Amino acid sequence: MSRFSRGLIVWYKQNERDLPWRKTSDPYKVWVSEIILQQTRVNQGLNYYINFVNCFPTVFDLANAAEDEVLKQWEGLGYYSRARNMHAAAKEVAYNLKGEFPNNYDQLIKLKGIGPYTAAAISSICYNEHRTVVDGNVFRVLTRIFGIDTPINSSKGKKEVETLAHELNDDGDHGTFNQALMEFGAIYCTPKLPKCNGCMFKLECVALKTGMVDKLPVKEKKLKIRHRFLNFLFVIDQNNQTIIQRRNENDIWKGLYQFPLIETSKEESEEIVLSNCNYAFIKGATINSVNSSKHKLTHQTLYIRIISLQVKFDNTNLPPDYQLINFNDIGEYALPKPLDNFCKHIL
Repeated sequence: MSRFSRGLIVWYKQNERDLPWRKTSDPYKVWVSEIILQQTRVNQGLNYYINFVNCFPTVFDLANAAEDEVLKQWEGLGYYSRARNMHAAAKEVAYNLKGEFPNNYDQLIKLKGIGPYTAAAISSICYNEHRTVVDGNVFRVLTRIFGIDTPINSSKGKKEVETLAHELNDDGDHGTFNQALMEFGAIYCTPKLPKCNGCMFKLECVALKTGMVDKLPVKEKKLKIRHRFLNFLFVIDQNNQTIIQRRNENDIWKGLYQFPLIETSKEESEEIVLSNCNYAFIKGATINSVNSSKHKLTHQTLYIRIISLQVKFDNTNLPPDYQLINFNDIGEYALPKPLDNFCKHIL
């Protein structure tokens, strides 16, 4: 075993956080935790994990659940395609594999929504297969300590770090090494203000010796961010009824519910937005309030405006793909986070 691996594992056993998915080798629960934590910090994802496994304790419970129920439990995590992929994979495991998760990387990666990272995590943690995970924490730790300045979002840089990580994972407990490396990056070799002075690798860390800690890892120039202007109409009548619609396009928030939407190419006044739409149900409506916010996704920035309108409904002016519901029941529907926050604020 290399000095790096030995020191890292000793550190991990003394410093690992007390997290529920580390107390089990159940591949279902490890899988749920890995999917949730792919784009979520541990302190944010912990309650989601607890609620999710309480609602769906086994892969059979998840497989048998309605999609709306799954999306509701996922509400606020974003990347809703992951929840739908989990649902599909759960059905495959429950119905076609008799509830038994595959016990190796090559079979795990065939399940919908499971990529190389997740397959490596499950196979190493649950079955001790010699697979190595590489996430943002791993990129940061290894590029700093070993002085790798190849951009990590290039194929060459990614391969360089993956190869090094796999070579370092040379003791018999491959799952523990993977968790130790990720944990060290999460709580010690952090993106900002890393604990360099107390780091056990400070004498050999290339980044520390060369003043490159804040410059590694290197990333190539980011992709151009798309800017979108989303104007939602929150309409309410004297009976506390409102209108929602399910998003079915291959776009963000697919499968979630929203208020009637008018997307514009640039920021427009509320008057122009309303005058250019053809919703019959807003005829004669008065504006109660306007709520604006900005929501950042990986490659998109959303400028969200919720225009609250007082209206009078009748069944003849409601489009066929919209639903009329009592606003007090809005909590039963999975909404995009900006709309969910708005509803919770006014309920």
